[in-house]
Amino acid sequence: MKTLYIAILSIIATLTAAAQTDTYDTENGIVTIGADRMFQIESKDSKFSFKPYLMMQTTGNYNYYDDEGLDKAYNQDNIANSGFSFPYAVLGFTGKAYDMVTYNLSINAAKSGGELLQQAWFDVRPGKVFGIKVGKFKTPFSHAYLTTLGETLMPNLPLSLTATTIMPYVLNAVTPKIGTGFDLGIMAHGQLGKWWGYEAGLFNGTGSSVNTATKTLSDDWHIPSLLYATRLAWTPMGAMPATQGNPEMVDMNKLQLAASASINVESENESTNDTRLGLEAAWLYRKLYLGGELYYMHVGFTERQKIDDSFNYWGGYVQGGYFVGKQTQLALRYDFLDRNGTGKDGYLNMPAVGINYFIKGAGLKLSAMYQYVGRCGHATQLDRDNDDIGLAKHSACVMLQYTF
Repeated sequence: MKTLYIAILSIIATLTAAAQTDTYDTENGIVTIGADRMFQIESKDSKFSFKPYLMMQTTGNYNYYDDEGLDKAYNQDNIANSGFSFPYAVLGFTGKAYDMVTYNLSINAAKSGGELLQQAWFDVRPGKVFGIKVGKFKTPFSHAYLTTLGETLMPNLPLSLTATTIMPYVLNAVTPKIGTGFDLGIMAHGQLGKWWGYEAGLFNGTGSSVNTATKTLSDDWHIPSLLYATRLAWTPMGAMPATQGNPEMVDMNKLQLAASASINVESENESTNDTRLGLEAAWLYRKLYLGGELYYMHVGFTERQKIDDSFNYWGGYVQGGYFVGKQTQLALRYDFLDRNGTGKDGYLNMPAVGINYFIKGAGLKLSAMYQYVGRCGHATQLDRDNDDIGLAKHSACVMLQYTF
């Protein structure tokens, strides 16, 4: 009995020590694990740790779509894709082993197929200069995607990253978007000096919905048809936490500037070679968060498609958030996308406003946003109608999030 009592006291002491840490772990990509995460098991020598986490998001959605020039006789519904949804029900755990290996695994029960496995990776890093990360994780592209999922400024990511582009060919298999997100692969990364961080990796290029090896050699370039990606970041004030708003991080002054480049060889069912370039900036200064990105994508068809044309797309956004109180953050974003390519006039103009309310001590976050999708500079009404097909002209979202 005495032995059991001592064991229980040891566990409580370990959990208490973990709870009192002042460091923040955002590498799991889902939630920030810091002093308010009570359940963390850690060895006395701090070489082994195990940290379970949970994140659930439920949303109420309203989407109003433009008529796109159609006659009302077609019985088109302007209000669609509205109601309640459950985009994330993530259960995972993260930690470290042998003082040089970190690991993370999470399941998103709200998805199916390959996306059920949201991410699974281990990272071998004997020192700050060099490490190897293997598994399914976020590709090194875009501040918006690399931000901790539960701490984005608004419930929905910028449309300039998530919207599919438009091409003048009826090819259902060719619908690239600028964002890359989660993928399977291997990546070298590390820190160069005090200010620079780098990432360089090879990925399948098939996205989060595919967990199997499906690629071949490129017929055109005679190299593996994979996603080759790299990113270089400058952090003059030390490593920046991957957050766009956290009431526990309002006393920081962190700046990050980054550039990234990638090429997805024989992507889109072996139809195209997609090159992406990105520039990003983010600044956390006490209660203020500012961020912005500019990205470009070049899409060229493979020789087997017998299409000589290539297409160029670009987009970006600027956004900011400010805590007007200890628990309330106001948000603004301007998002734009040249969705139909630089070969045609016109672009999408997409401003948004939002608000976040953090319920302290309960792990709850209430968010709301409204976004308008406008169309500017198109040469013809048909081009204007085609440019926002599938995108809501007016959209609103209210999200309640719980994290542990």
